[in-house]
Amino acid sequence: MTWMTSDCRLPAPSFDAIAARYDFLNRVLSLGLDGKWRKKAVAALELLSSAASPARVLDLATGTGDLALAVARACPTAEVIGVDPSPRMLDRAREKAKAAGARIRFLDGAAESLPFSDGALDGATIAFGIRNVADRPRALAELGRVLRRGGRLVVLELGEPRRGPLAPFARFWVHVVVPLIGGWLARAPDEYRYLARSMARFPPPDAFACELREAGFTVEKVTPLVAGVAHLFVASRP
Repeated sequence: MTWMTSDCRLPAPSFDAIAARYDFLNRVLSLGLDGKWRKKAVAALELLSSAASPARVLDLATGTGDLALAVARACPTAEVIGVDPSPRMLDRAREKAKAAGARIRFLDGAAESLPFSDGALDGATIAFGIRNVADRPRALAELGRVLRRGGRLVVLELGEPRRGPLAPFARFWVHVVVPLIGGWLARAPDEYRYLARSMARFPPPDAFACELREAGFTVEKVTPLVAGVAHLFVASRP
């Protein structure tokens, strides 16, 4: 089976301006919880991989490669590929992978047109990225196309809690603290205002689970994290 098709480079929103400080800001703005959330995402993949039969895993919207690195560390025999439309984010990801001694391939590409053949991948992840995809239904359909039958998709995404005691604090954090601190430290206020708006616009968990089903996935689990500030969606291709 041919795994890779020709490389694709399609225009997409770029976060080049915040690449240098992206990791630091993620830690600050998630109160240090983003690393724990990524570990949960990797565990949810339930990868079976060996040197003789390596699992092939895509980390979509890989950014600076944190989740791709987490997959590579947890499953050293896996073939991990990170895809992102931001060249500077990918440069940072490659630097981190080289420093860690991890063999990860990073590609410039868009979620709506993935450079893989049908059924080529055993698993896919996307952390804090699906809400920024311009055409989400098309991207989910592409993920379903490139995953083999039984392959797992794990989505980690932020959102606004609609109810509960933490909801007012979360809205204040998203709409006031994130743009203020992010814009000040990264000197990119527009990008962090956009991130805040994208969190507010992301659909509620049950609505996104419906989108996954409409794309042909079987939704196995939806887990709220920190009272719904983030959610972990686990789905598979039937």
